[in-house]
Formats: sequence, C-alpha cells, structure tokens
Amino acid sequence: MTSATPFPRGRRAKHYADIPDEKWYDWRWQMSNRLNTVGELAQVLDLSEPEREALAAKNLFRVDITPYFASLIDPADPHDPIRQQVIPTAREMVPFKSMMEDSLAEDRHSPVPGLVHRYPDRVLMLVTTQCASYCRYCTRSRIVGDPTQTFSRKEFEAQIEYLERTPQVRDVLLSGGDPLVLAPKLLEEIISRLRAIPHIEIIRLGSRVPVFLPMRVTAELADMLQKYHPIWMNIHVNHPNEISGELADACDRLTRAGVPLGNQSVLLAGVNDSVHIQRKLVHDLVRMRVRPYYLYQCDLVEGAGHFRTTVAKGIEIIEGLRGHTSGYAVPHFIVDGPGGGGKIPVMPNYVVSQAPGKVILRNYEGFITTYTEPDDYNPHAVAPLEDKVLPRPEPGQEGVFGLLQGRDMFIKPAKFDDVHARGGGTHRLKADDKKWQPLGIGHAPGLIEGQADDAPEPPQLTGTEK
Repeated sequence: MTSATPFPRGRRAKHYADIPDEKWYDWRWQMSNRLNTVGELAQVLDLSEPEREALAAKNLFRVDITPYFASLIDPADPHDPIRQQVIPTAREMVPFKSMMEDSLAEDRHSPVPGLVHRYPDRVLMLVTTQCASYCRYCTRSRIVGDPTQTFSRKEFEAQIEYLERTPQVRDVLLSGGDPLVLAPKLLEEIISRLRAIPHIEIIRLGSRVPVFLPMRVTAELADMLQKYHPIWMNIHVNHPNEISGELADACDRLTRAGVPLGNQSVLLAGVNDSVHIQRKLVHDLVRMRVRPYYLYQCDLVEGAGHFRTTVAKGIEIIEGLRGHTSGYAVPHFIVDGPGGGGKIPVMPNYVVSQAPGKVILRNYEGFITTYTEPDDYNPHAVAPLEDKVLPRPEPGQEGVFGLLQGRDMFIKPAKFDDVHARGGGTHRLKADDKKWQPLGIGHAPGLIEGQADDAPEPPQLTGTEK
C-alpha cells in the first residue's frame, strides 16, 4: 500500500515479516491474530519479569494487542510509551487511595443499562464491551473486555426506547468498548436507528480503532458513515509514536467523508507527561486534520495508580502550549469529576485581578494588560432576539448558570436545611417559607403587585423525565 501522508508507514515486527500484505492490511486478520499470552508476546517483545508476572496473574484486566500496534513498540525498550499503555506490569495490581471500580459513577447515572445520561442534552451510549486492544488505564475496566458484560438486544432496545421518549437529548455518543469493532451491519443498524429519531441532531463515535487498527477504516466504512451525517468522531492518541502513515490514511479517509475528527488523550506518568511530548503530539495531530480536543487527568480507576500525575502537571502542560502554538492545537485539560461530577476544565489563571469596569489579564509571556469594560452595556438588549429561540429544558441541571440567570439564588448541599435545623421541629418562626424567598428571583410567591417575574417557566415533563 502507498501513502501520500507525511508520516512513515508503521514498522512491522520481525515475527510478521512473512505475512503477505493482503493479510496484514485485513482488519479481520488483525483481530483474529491479537496477542494476549506470554508466549505470543515474547515472539514480538523482550518481556521483563514484572510483565511476565502480571501476564500470569489471575483476574487480570484483559490483554489483547493487534499485531499492527504491537509492531510499533520498540521490543528492547522497557520505557517505550506504547508498551506501557498496553503491556501489563505488576504495578497495576497495587491498590491506591481513592481507587474505585466505577470512579465516574457512570452506572449510577444510567437510566437503562448501557446508557449514561449525565448532561442535559446528550447521552453516552455503550454499545459493546469489546475493543481492538486494551489500554491498561481503562476507565471502564469493570466491564470492558468481559464478554459476559456485553449488552443484549433487549438492553439495546431499551436504550433506543429511552432516547425516543426523551426529547431533550440532541447528541448521542457511541462508545463502549469501541463501536468500530462491531460487525459492520450491526454498527449501521445502531446508527440508522438513532438517525431515525427526529430530535437527535448529532451522532458521535469515540474510537481508538483508527489507532489500534487503522485498516478497519475502509472505504466502505467511510461511505456508510457519510450516509448518516452529521457524524463526528474522536480518536485517542496519547503519544507521537502512535502516529503512522496507516493512521494518517485512516484519518484522511474519514475527513474526506465529511467526518470531523478530534483527539482525546490521557495524561500518563512516564508516557506523555511532558510539555515537549505534548507539543509534538498536537502538531502531528493537526497535520492529519485532527483537532486536539481533550487532555484527561487519569481517572481513579483500579489498575491505573502508576499512571497518575498531579493535576499541576496538566496545568503546566497547558501553560506550555497556550500561546506557544496555534490555539486550535491546544486541548482542554479535563478532570472528570470523581463520583459523577462530569468533565471539569482546568487551566492556568489568566485573570490577574478585577475592579468595576476593568479586568487585568496576563498572557503566556507574563505580559500584563488591562481590558476596559463598557459603561453603557445593556445585557437585556438582546431579549427580543432571545425570545425567538426556544430554551433548552434542563430540569434540575441549571447549576451555576441558573444562578446567573436569576432562576434561583442558592445551590445547597443535600440535606443542608435538615442539618441546620439541628433536629428541631417546625415552630412559629419557621412556619412561613416566604421569608427565605429572594424578591424577584425565580418563582417567588407573593411578589409585590406589578413586579415582573422574568425567570422562564420550567419545562413540563412527562413520563420518565419526571
């Protein structure tokens, strides 16, 4: 195969020297010949004792590596960045403080099995527990790689039924596992069923298959995806060594089919926790027309303790990228809130100070400047235009934005009022709830005559939305 990309073809391990191209570039052959035992891996890599120990351990998170991806590893380098991501070591069996099986509380936020509805207008739809290869820091190692945990046809139908009756959902992310390892007909069935739901505007795929198995991105796959636009995809590259001519060709095929590509990477100790490595990575990505999207702090998941860095390291990396390279090459640094807090962006502080009418800012060089704000700004002037746009229902999820919009004045921890009642009952000083209702905020009972209540009516929900 030939390539017009600026990246060299991925090397092929000596063990595969006699494999003809028609097999090597056949994604089904790659899947059927994945490496997972000490004997198989030893034919390609010089295994260390900690690696052999881990591979022999019971109840180990699944190991499977495509021949293509294993060939990208320097067989003699124990610190190879690809090797560390897919070859287990004894370190992943060491527990650490705050470790959890489901650190993001995804299963807690699943209205039906395999569907995570954490944000108001979008859902995560888990369609398989299988991947082409398995990352040792996998967030979903509790189910991923385990064929007994895969989702049934009945559960898939329940996912579709939930989406059909939940009109606030406009965006569905297919993940798992990896949706691109599904049989082509099944993948198209899932996408076509989603596209048939009128209120679903965007379908996204989260996949590491283009990295683990770029030969899966065939012309047929690209043509199928093109039929169901708008389709978006995020791939997952953590280190520049994962980028090859094969990956560049796969990305080119997808982008030519109109699929916008982003990249999600995970900050991994000893792999990519370096400003210089991250800069090389994002530059190589944008050369493939892949937009760096998220850089994740490693989750508090079992087996990932040795991969974790400090959050300060991630902030340092963003400091070394913002202003030092193109803005579209700078990802958002994200801490996915343990316990189900969702994706929380973290960045250096560029606001030095504020005063009425002035904001003091600094740039990446330490240059400090003043932005003078207008004296006559009227935030209500846009109201006639805003009234023509239907508000999106966010029952119970307005958050801080709801405070800014005047829908409420407080956000209280659970049982806040009960705690501060100190066990006392209702008495004459507590009898009237109106005394704690701020005038003009939200839907206050007893507004003075003529007082406008500007807050929009809450959406009327039915069925399971309540």
